[in-house]
Amino acid sequence: MKKLLKRLSSRLFITAIIILLQFAWIAYTLYEASEVNPFFALGIRIVSVIFALYVVYKHIKTSNKLSWVFLILFVPIIGVPCYFLFGRSEMTKRFRERMNSLEELIAPLRIRQELVEDHLKVIGGMASKQSAYIQNVGNYPVYMEKDSKYYKSGEAAFPDMLEDLKNAKKFIFVEFFIMEPGKMFDSIVDILEEKAKEGVQVRLIYDDMGCVDKLPPHYYRVLQKKGIHCACFNPFRPFLSIVMNNRDHRKILVIDGEIAYTGGINLADEYINEIARFGYWKDAALRITGDCVWNFTSMFLEMWSYITKGTEDYNKFKVVSNDNAALISNGKGFVQPFGDSPLDKKCIGEAVYLNLINNARKYVYIFTPYLIIGEELATALTNAAQSGVDVRIVTPEIPDKKMVFLVTQANYENLIRGGVRIYQYTPGFIHSKCFVVDDEFASVGTINLDFRSLYLHFECGTWMYKTECISQVKEDALETFEVSREISLEQCENTNIVFQLVLSVLRLFAPLL
Repeated sequence: MKKLLKRLSSRLFITAIIILLQFAWIAYTLYEASEVNPFFALGIRIVSVIFALYVVYKHIKTSNKLSWVFLILFVPIIGVPCYFLFGRSEMTKRFRERMNSLEELIAPLRIRQELVEDHLKVIGGMASKQSAYIQNVGNYPVYMEKDSKYYKSGEAAFPDMLEDLKNAKKFIFVEFFIMEPGKMFDSIVDILEEKAKEGVQVRLIYDDMGCVDKLPPHYYRVLQKKGIHCACFNPFRPFLSIVMNNRDHRKILVIDGEIAYTGGINLADEYINEIARFGYWKDAALRITGDCVWNFTSMFLEMWSYITKGTEDYNKFKVVSNDNAALISNGKGFVQPFGDSPLDKKCIGEAVYLNLINNARKYVYIFTPYLIIGEELATALTNAAQSGVDVRIVTPEIPDKKMVFLVTQANYENLIRGGVRIYQYTPGFIHSKCFVVDDEFASVGTINLDFRSLYLHFECGTWMYKTECISQVKEDALETFEVSREISLEQCENTNIVFQLVLSVLRLFAPLL
């Protein structure tokens, strides 16, 4: 009972009820008006057709269009307000203009290293083209690897994170989607507070929507009193708003411009398995050093400047050795951290994944907590499998969101029929977002295989070619297959007709989740 009362009084529950009541009031008002006034009902129908045509006209994925058109035309009283409030991925004009102006300021500071690019062209072949795409579309250069380390779990990465934080001398930048008081977050905050007292510049960004049930309102003020400069992305307000569609889902830790961490882990105790929410929480993290850290540093500074409405001399945080010749002679691999933004409609994260799949020759191993994909990714996966590539995907056995998990399962049958092997991670919940391909390529970051992550959120990832840690990612994949349950086509086919119908409906509305 105490646990139930705590949930009912939580910020998340209360705000959810407030939003639900607002939406219900809008839908009820439209329904009543259409029942009383036939002209109003006709107007709703006309508006729904206009909205449907507008959706068809828009430059969005076909699967998204079909879902919205179906909802708008068949249930206009719900579909029209739903689309107006939740369906538009674009942000407010002022938001876009501010972010675009900052991108124009910071992008030129990410100077291309032509010596590295030329070296990649000589030895990389298709890798050079994949890298060029990230550079040309996203303005994120490729760098020679100095050092890279992959972690198979949050608890494996946590001690190194603490040690690197303790050794910070100049600045620490922290940007995470979720933060929650506990062993992990409190340990980090204690170090940040101590470092701030030592004169280290400490900045922290959290997403208010991601922390809505983790932190109290205006929590940034608590951290600011500790000497930690703190900013909250998209402060959550219990009112219907399209801005809530766009969230800062990135996970970035930068120390002195020389060390960076990224991956799936957030700053909460389930990510280091101090508490168990959905069985064992399997996640991944990546530690990189060297010139490539500048991509993450500049990514953070861009978001910081947007939230705080200020600009500064960004070059003072840039640490670039330019000793590429030495790194090239030592035979290191290539590292290219990149960001993905809902502003530009370029879907860099999806394109990186498609390039990895389409150019695979031997195998593609994928970790993802959600498998809610459109035709492009589904076709790429099945085409690869039918070409003889060993395509394997690991999803959770114990889900964190049951509805989303049902949609994930709804995608199994078609993929398995196309030759893709799908596993469910039996110890619990897998939150990693990793690709490893042909012992040569890997991607570790924050980008899930779902519509929100691919198209609506601010995300980040790291594309790697022939780096030292790629073998570590593959080793983790092989170990994970051993403790996972492979899903057979018979299991998909032997579900009852009602459940299959439910899954079919969920597939239709998957892009809206």
